[in-house]
Amino acid sequence: MIDLFTHEEWQAIRLSLVVAAYAVAMGLPVAIIVSMLLRWPKMPGRTVLNIVAHLPLVLPPVVVGWLLLVTFGIRGPVGSFLNEWFGIRLVFTATGAALACAVMSFPLMVRAIKLSLDAVDSGLEDAASTLGAKSLDRFFTITLPLMAPGVVSGAITAYASSLGEFGAVITFASNVPGQTQTLPLAIFSALQTPGGEEAAARLSAVSVTLAVAGLLLGEWVGKRLRA
Repeated sequence: MIDLFTHEEWQAIRLSLVVAAYAVAMGLPVAIIVSMLLRWPKMPGRTVLNIVAHLPLVLPPVVVGWLLLVTFGIRGPVGSFLNEWFGIRLVFTATGAALACAVMSFPLMVRAIKLSLDAVDSGLEDAASTLGAKSLDRFFTITLPLMAPGVVSGAITAYASSLGEFGAVITFASNVPGQTQTLPLAIFSALQTPGGEEAAARLSAVSVTLAVAGLLLGEWVGKRLRA
């Protein structure tokens, strides 16, 4: 099986798996917090937060990548601060590719977690509160276990989505083989190369397989947790 792919192709596959994992690790804690805030009907600015959280779902990925470039680029307000004070450079790096994937998949996690939160019986939390349970106790013993199907399902779906992200990654992290060239970018490069149709077909088969496996795993884990 190893002989089916070149060294560069294996690099793209491995990098995609790593970038997607980092993207979920970056986005999941924030998605949980945002979902909890959106659950509070009287929260000031709730509508604005909801719009911002779901904006990557409707914006062209290239626009998201450009916004990241403007914000986190070397001359951007956040990027220049990170570079000058901490020596952290996100643009044109694998970490930057993970950030782009995290932003693009963020709405998927928020939607899945929010649906699970909406199904949580608030009466259980109120009952625990009357028995003396503090906010953190209620969250870790009642809310989090009940919303777990949405958290896991959202994380798996976001992971599968990150494996296929193209526009935001190529705009913000570029297409550098071995450094930022993920699976979709490797397919794009193969299609731009004379005689690269066979390599594109192999990599596309891997991409489809990973996507289907991720969706099936998400469905199975969600059902198991709900049961």
